[in-house]
Amino acid sequence: SEGYISDNELIKDSIFLWELSLDGTLRHIPSVLPATIWAQEKWFKRIFIPDENGKEAAIIPWIEVIKIQKLSELIDILNQDTAYKAEPHMSLEELVWIDDFGERNNFSHVLWQAFAKRALEIAAAGWHNLLMEWPPWSGKTMLAKAFSTILPDFSLEEAIEVSKLYSVSWLLSIDIPLITRRPYRSVHHTASATSIIGWWRNARPWEISLAHKWILFLDEILEFPKTVLEVLRQPLEDGKITVTRVNGSYEYPANFSLIGAMNPCPCWYLTDPDRDCICTPNQIANYRGRLSWPLLDRVDMFIEVPKVPTKDFQNTPTTQEEDSSIIKERVQVARDAQLKRFEGTWITSNSEMKTSDIKKYCSIDSASQTLLGQAVASMNLSARAYYRILKLSRTIADLEKSVTIESAHILEALSYRKKQE
Repeated sequence: SEGYISDNELIKDSIFLWELSLDGTLRHIPSVLPATIWAQEKWFKRIFIPDENGKEAAIIPWIEVIKIQKLSELIDILNQDTAYKAEPHMSLEELVWIDDFGERNNFSHVLWQAFAKRALEIAAAGWHNLLMEWPPWSGKTMLAKAFSTILPDFSLEEAIEVSKLYSVSWLLSIDIPLITRRPYRSVHHTASATSIIGWWRNARPWEISLAHKWILFLDEILEFPKTVLEVLRQPLEDGKITVTRVNGSYEYPANFSLIGAMNPCPCWYLTDPDRDCICTPNQIANYRGRLSWPLLDRVDMFIEVPKVPTKDFQNTPTTQEEDSSIIKERVQVARDAQLKRFEGTWITSNSEMKTSDIKKYCSIDSASQTLLGQAVASMNLSARAYYRILKLSRTIADLEKSVTIESAHILEALSYRKKQE
């Protein structure tokens, strides 16, 4: 809309947000997206922001976004010398940014690893945590990157929710005003608990919150200090993290899918058919002990896949590997089924179900109950693992477009569990 407005009404119904430079220019600032959302929720009619923040705020409906380049422009508007013009609201499709990440990390580039691809497809469909244990140079990192290319598309609500976190972390830019693709956060094993959780002086959200709504990839997960890994237990269970500082307590969402890759021992070659392991049993036990059972109990899937023999690389596969876009279509169908099932609730994926939800949506027949009960007893699994198997079975059934959970779905879900010693 265009028009003139009295000073009092404009000031009363507007928010003014910027950083002013010495020459009167309004500079790009962080946190404009959450500020715009707050203004809209408080029934302000318009928000005046720097020109460079326009796209970031224009995604929010029901509030006028007015871009200002210089302070003199605002003075003219206040003096009714110039008409103000609101920025047109933008759709999510208009703000999607394109790069070649999906082309470079396509599943079609990964040869032979059918079992691992199946596990990653299930993890993507139900938002499950997954741990990969292989010898070195077997493709763990490549698969983790390709995993992000089969994730379901963002809804507008999810894009705004994630972008708010990036905005307050000062990670949105003029070129990328909104996070429109599922975030893939890869953390090096030298990272501290502070950098992962976000206990910085200004309590900004960090890695586990920046991975909200999808992937936190920990390569060489057993190289992380045990204290760092243990801080993941709360967000894996609750989907949020609380950071307490001297000046207050902050709660950030941290509902991510944990993908971990690990070698089997300190020298890496315990399960490698081509190399001999030089580690002692005690060294192996201490190395693997960095992943505590309380933490492992919160992981839905474990896969152990041997390294592809060298001779296989010299042979061209007889069949064409599936493209990521084809796998993503199946994942999206399964996710749409979940959204329909959980319509009217806060749940968006199977992994988010609590115990009461599992009892409602994951009922199984008596034969399947007997099968699952025997497996849980023989594998010495916890009650948490029991319910995670049911959630995983529900996802497998969704991929098969099955209304009910069958014994075959439970058997496949059990194949991804680790026996507790």
